[in-house]
Amino acid sequence: MSAVFSVEDLTLRIGSAQILSGVSWSVERGQTLGIVGESGSGKSMSVLAATGLVPRPPAVIGGRALLGDADGKQVDLLSLNNRQLESVRGKRIGFVFQDPSSSLNPLMSIEKQLLESLQAHLKLTREQARRRCLELLELVGIPDPERRLKAYPHELSGGMRQRVMIAIALACDPEVLIADEPTTALDVTIQAQIISVVKDLQERLGTAVVWISHDLGVIGGLADDVVVCYGGQVVEQAPVEVLYAERSHPYTQGLFAARPTLGQTEGELSTIPGSPPDPRSLPKGCVFWDRCQVRSDPRCEDERPELVQIGEAHWVRSFCAEAGAS
Repeated sequence: MSAVFSVEDLTLRIGSAQILSGVSWSVERGQTLGIVGESGSGKSMSVLAATGLVPRPPAVIGGRALLGDADGKQVDLLSLNNRQLESVRGKRIGFVFQDPSSSLNPLMSIEKQLLESLQAHLKLTREQARRRCLELLELVGIPDPERRLKAYPHELSGGMRQRVMIAIALACDPEVLIADEPTTALDVTIQAQIISVVKDLQERLGTAVVWISHDLGVIGGLADDVVVCYGGQVVEQAPVEVLYAERSHPYTQGLFAARPTLGQTEGELSTIPGSPPDPRSLPKGCVFWDRCQVRSDPRCEDERPELVQIGEAHWVRSFCAEAGAS
């Protein structure tokens, strides 16, 4: 099965800041790719850069971002102009962002905001578009859709607003759904409901999902493959069951060690010392060197490790991967 959406050797530079360095990942139709890492690791910037949501200039973007169709034809999004990208975003790629309160227009009804995408990309009559709006609200599990269409964002709960965002993202049956920390602002019960909605829709529609999160629990229950980002690079990549059982990069191990455990009552949470690197002055060697607790290889400080395969579909960027493996 070929990837429906992939980035190859993606780089992003803004002024003196090297935001991304050689990022590559892909997601297949009907599959979910989870991208994890701390704030500033480059996980969100990789999808924003790939879909033309980072202005050029000032950004300088290299590499390729390939979107494929059912016939196997691919288009490099980085080669498209703004008008061409506008015909892709919303139609072939849907977006669900972290905070629905800032993503939805408070002055427009839910119906108008759903119609906006439909009118921009599909040739529907007013009646056809309204029927589609009702179908979408039913699809994401919003009760009494007739009444909700007339509502404004402030009249809905946080979970309902996020369901509306998912409905807008799915309005034109996109091949790819990009979910950028869509459950972070929600309580755990609503998080579970939103995740259930996305999984159900994916099974029914065959949509490829790129789910960006710092929550390893959410990714573990949702993703097929996982990419771990740090310092604008992919430092580890594997199928979810492999990564969670055999995490090998010291950074990945640190993320897992920092998770609270059920019933934990004493002692401090484990943390990764220090802060993520400044993209304006990245370390000369491994980008994780100054925070790494392993440092068992003398090359770490002065040489950049390559992403190497250490198992079936398991890739790691570290000189210390074997020594640090759990």
